[in-house]
Amino acid sequence: MARRAFEVVGLGNAIVDVIAKVPEQFLEDWRIRKNGMTLIDEQRAIELTQAVQGKELSGGSGANTVVGVSSFGGSVAYIGKVANDRLGQIFVDDIHKANVTFETTPLKNGTATARSIILVTPDGSRSMNTYLGASVLFSSDDVDERLVKSGEILYLEGYLYDREVAKGAFVKAADLALSAGKQTALTLSDGFCVDRHRESFLDFIKFHTTLLFANEDELKALYETESLENALRLVGKDVPVAAVTRGNLGSVIVTKEEQFRVPAVPVAKVIDTTGAGDQYAAGFLFGYVRGLGWVDCAKLGHIAAAEVVSHFGPRPSLSYANLAKESGLLDRPST
Repeated sequence: MARRAFEVVGLGNAIVDVIAKVPEQFLEDWRIRKNGMTLIDEQRAIELTQAVQGKELSGGSGANTVVGVSSFGGSVAYIGKVANDRLGQIFVDDIHKANVTFETTPLKNGTATARSIILVTPDGSRSMNTYLGASVLFSSDDVDERLVKSGEILYLEGYLYDREVAKGAFVKAADLALSAGKQTALTLSDGFCVDRHRESFLDFIKFHTTLLFANEDELKALYETESLENALRLVGKDVPVAAVTRGNLGSVIVTKEEQFRVPAVPVAKVIDTTGAGDQYAAGFLFGYVRGLGWVDCAKLGHIAAAEVVSHFGPRPSLSYANLAKESGLLDRPST
């Protein structure tokens, strides 16, 4: 039986987020790097989880993005690995509630479902402590060829690059999408992730990527430069389109021919920056599959990012479809 088509198919680390508010002193006491992502082992994950008693939600960068696309009204699917345990079931239940197709067979023995313990300080900064667990025990066998080819865009999460077997699955999925005439989008995910895989990322961007997402720091890390302008010039040579976020300064869209600078949507009070980049990508991808121009794609991204930073957690609390309708962007002719 033919599988129905999706607008976006995401592939990444299937992670349960454990989100907790903590004082600055907590980060110092536990020696946690502020406002970044640190990989931790299972014992550290257990200890931190017990210490914070946070709210448990299905998460992971790529999963957050496809949930965001779904909130806009897009048809989406996700590929990722969880274990057959309590946190794995939380992931499955949550992502299904968000109208995301998720069918990857769970890991039945051994490693636990991945978790990211996200500590939010009073200034809205988030510090992620991630145990990758079952999420990186993802192999080429887990890549559903029909599902990948059924999507208009394959969205790939850079965090999944941390193990060779998962990297092989990553490349296989991109090759399947490109061979079917589909688009491939990559998010660099984190500056430390870029540092670990710079050469491999550059190769993947040049030969497997049609749309790149990165924040300013990640892009500068990729090209080992302190100059944003230099990084923008270089990325314009390597990929057809790049969307580079700059926090409250908005974003820059880079194509082979030109650059577009798009202001951010003002936010009255930033509560939690977790998921801002993920939801920007959701808005941009939704605009792209609906035929909007680059600037309007970025505007949808900023609408989604502004919504998600105004509350606790990395996923929408309001309907992005309603916000997009109020913006009037979807009523404009495509360019």
